[in-house]
Amino acid sequence: MFKRFRAPAVYFALIGLCLLVPAAAKGQRQPSSAEQATTNDSDPLKVLQWRSIGPFRGGRCTAVTGVASQPMVYYFGGTGGGVWKTTDGGINWEPVSDGSVFRTGSVGAIALSDSDANTIYAGMGESAIRGNVSHGDGVYKSTDAGKTWKRSGLEDTRQISRIRVHPKNPDIVYVAAQGHVWGPNEQRGVFRSKDGGKTWERILYRNDKAGASDLIIDPLNPNNLYAGFWEVYRKPWTLESGGPGSGIFKSTDGGDTWSEITRNPGLPKGTIGIVGITVSPVNSDRLWAIVEAEDGGVFRSENGGKN
Repeated sequence: MFKRFRAPAVYFALIGLCLLVPAAAKGQRQPSSAEQATTNDSDPLKVLQWRSIGPFRGGRCTAVTGVASQPMVYYFGGTGGGVWKTTDGGINWEPVSDGSVFRTGSVGAIALSDSDANTIYAGMGESAIRGNVSHGDGVYKSTDAGKTWKRSGLEDTRQISRIRVHPKNPDIVYVAAQGHVWGPNEQRGVFRSKDGGKTWERILYRNDKAGASDLIIDPLNPNNLYAGFWEVYRKPWTLESGGPGSGIFKSTDGGDTWSEITRNPGLPKGTIGIVGITVSPVNSDRLWAIVEAEDGGVFRSENGGKN
C-alpha cells in the first residue's frame, strides 16, 4: 500500500519577476570609494540588492523564458494574466496574448528554440495546483515573436508543467502534461510533435492519475531527455501527493524509448511525490533532481542518473 503525502506538496514558483541591482538604485546612500573597495574585495555581490521589476499585478508566475541571442528579451506566463513580453530587460512589459485566440488565461509553461527566437510555444494551466487552480486548454504557438498566435492542440491536458523545444529544430517540441487536477484522465504524460504542433504523439505515460511534472532536454545532446512524473489528487480542501505513478525517466533517443531511473542507487526508496529534474548545460553526465519523499531532498548524479 502506497503512502500518500497529505501535507501540501512542494512548489517552486516565481512571485513576480525580480532584478539584481546596485543598492543605490533604490535611493539608498551610495558607499564611499573606500567602502566599495573593501566590499568588492570580500564579496562583490554585497553592493547588490533585489528589487521588483513588475509588472505590478497580483498573482504568481511559473513560466519564464529568455532569448539567448537577444539578452533584453524575455517572456513570462502568469497564472491568470496570459503571456507578457519585455524587450528592454524588464523595464517595460506588454501583454502579447490579449485579444488573440487564447481562450484561457492561466499559463503553465512557455518555451522557444535557440535556433528560432520568433517561434514560441505556450502551454496553458499552471502546474502548481492550489485549491483555486485554473485549468488550461492546451498549447498555443506564435511564429512572429508573440504578435499573433494560433491553437496547437492538446486541449484536454488541462495543466501543462513544461514545454521544451529542440535547440536546433523549432518544429520538434515536447510537452509535459499533468492532466486533470480533480480526477483521472488519459491526456497526461509526455507528448512530442515533429511538425511544429500540427500533430502530437504521447511518448511516455504512466497511468490516468500521474502526469509529467518536469521535463528537460540535454543542451549538449538533444537526444537525451529526462522526465519527472507526479501522481497527485487535488480536492478543494486537501492535496494527496505520491504514488506508484511518480518517478524519474530517461530517454537517449529523443523520446522514442524510455527507462526508469527512480530506484537507482542514492534516490529515495519509499513513496515518491512530486519530482523536478535538470541537467548541466556543460556536462551531460551531471544531473540534479528534487524529489518529494520521506527521505527526499535535492540529489545529484555525476553519471547520467546511474547513481
